[in-house]
Amino acid sequence: MQMFSIKKSLFLSMFLIGGVLFAQDPIDSETVTVVKPYTPTVKDANKIKQTPSQSDSVRTEKRPVQYSIFSVPVASTFTPAKGRATTVERERRVKVYDNYASLGFGNYGNLLAEFYSNLEVNRSDNFGIYLDHNSSQGGIDGIALDDKFYDTELNLSYNSKTRDLGWKTEIGAQHQLFNWYGLPQNENFSNDEINAIDPSQNYFSVYAGGEIELYDSFFDNARAKFRHTGDSYSTSENHFDARGTFEVNIADELITTNVYTDIVQGQMGEEFLGFGNYDYTFMNFGINPSLLILRDDLTLDLGVAFYYSQDVENSDGNFYIYPKVTASYRLGGDYFTPYAGLEGGLQQNTYYNFIQENPYVSPSIEIRPTDNEYNAYVGAKGKLSNAVSYNFKTGYQSQFNKALFKKRNPRANDIMTENYAYGNSFEVVYDDVKTLSIAGELNVDVNQNFRLGINAEYFDYNTDEEAEAWNLPDLKASLNADYQINEQWYTGANLFFIGERFDQERIVASNDPVLNTITLDSYFDVNAHLGYRFNDRLSVFAKGSNLLNNDYERWTNFRVQGLQVLAGATYKFDF
Repeated sequence: MQMFSIKKSLFLSMFLIGGVLFAQDPIDSETVTVVKPYTPTVKDANKIKQTPSQSDSVRTEKRPVQYSIFSVPVASTFTPAKGRATTVERERRVKVYDNYASLGFGNYGNLLAEFYSNLEVNRSDNFGIYLDHNSSQGGIDGIALDDKFYDTELNLSYNSKTRDLGWKTEIGAQHQLFNWYGLPQNENFSNDEINAIDPSQNYFSVYAGGEIELYDSFFDNARAKFRHTGDSYSTSENHFDARGTFEVNIADELITTNVYTDIVQGQMGEEFLGFGNYDYTFMNFGINPSLLILRDDLTLDLGVAFYYSQDVENSDGNFYIYPKVTASYRLGGDYFTPYAGLEGGLQQNTYYNFIQENPYVSPSIEIRPTDNEYNAYVGAKGKLSNAVSYNFKTGYQSQFNKALFKKRNPRANDIMTENYAYGNSFEVVYDDVKTLSIAGELNVDVNQNFRLGINAEYFDYNTDEEAEAWNLPDLKASLNADYQINEQWYTGANLFFIGERFDQERIVASNDPVLNTITLDSYFDVNAHLGYRFNDRLSVFAKGSNLLNNDYERWTNFRVQGLQVLAGATYKFDF
């Protein structure tokens, strides 16, 4: 409507202007008088209809279209198969048996036997039996004394797991036989002296213990163990070790408290080249509170340990404080995590632990605890890829009264009447030792069938009174590999390297004894195994030890067996 008014005004304006121009014609002049100008109103406008009426007289109607095809029947014998949904191929679940028995024989009269049985009492309780035996009849070339050994252990256990807690109890017994066959090579012994030596030493041990774990309680877990140890020389030791853990959550922070009780009481069967027995009793009590802080990628554990140690025989008590601080930060996610720590603690040494590390000690050694003042370390761990992980660490440790094994050398002109007093046993000496260490570890998990692990550690020792850190290597390295060739065949290898060590021996010159430091050469040992599974139950295996047939000394004058091969079978079953 507005557009129409504008057009009409424009037309009137042009008409008036044209009239004026015409009136100015000098030839024929006229006067035009406008009585009333045109004023358009809204009612003058015509509204255009949205749907205009059709004025066409011809209407075209759409005609329906019908489609048809030229169909000819064809005979066919094709029958379509029924559809089937695609399924994912599942791996066959490995059958797990509750019992197994393994038996193997090898050269040097080596015998390996294992038996394990798990009996289900009910849905929550189980009773277990474990028997382990490892022995050898000896036969090392050039050894004058008997070098056979055997180690047998029987363990009975009962465990239970319910919704709220789990607990386990066990009892066991162990019998070990070793021989002090390492006579000094620089001394000549007559046949009568050799025949008079009985180098056998028997170790007996019985133990009982238990542990408990509560799932929804501030009292997290506890365990305790009592062990009695004796030998052929009337040595007797009783050791009780118990510890518990309490956990409390306060303001989303975890506070953990560990409590320790360690009591050892014993009597050495003999005093070396003397009379009487050596008695010892130590009572150690400790508490270790700590605060665990988790902040995104940061893990910080702040703790301190308090110990009190009482030397009952000498009426001497000491109080110790140790740091317990560790920290780690995921700087590169799973690929790079640096960490550091400052830790210490009181370590109670026992006769049983010593003979497990060195079974050729004499039954006249001294027992005392080791004060691990601190162990400071920094490192980094992570993975190079999904299949390769690493861990590197360097540390510095300070220890007071660190136990060191040293060859026992009788004094000059001593009458050697004991079977272990011919320079063929070891004593334990204590010294303050500081150790610098550098370690690295690399693990490769190519797939479930192949795994490889490599680790190495270098040590540098600084002693206070002793000339060397006796029988401690300066380098340790190992390689472990396991390969599942196919469903039936499997194999693996273990290679390890031990660096140089130092010991001390007596050399007689001009009737005066001289103590001389000797060096034990480093050695490299290669071990491997190969197995074949006939089925889920039966498999056979072969093991090789010291495959390079190296004639090295693990301890001074104690040479090891050469190339060893052992073969056997393992059978799994259910009752």
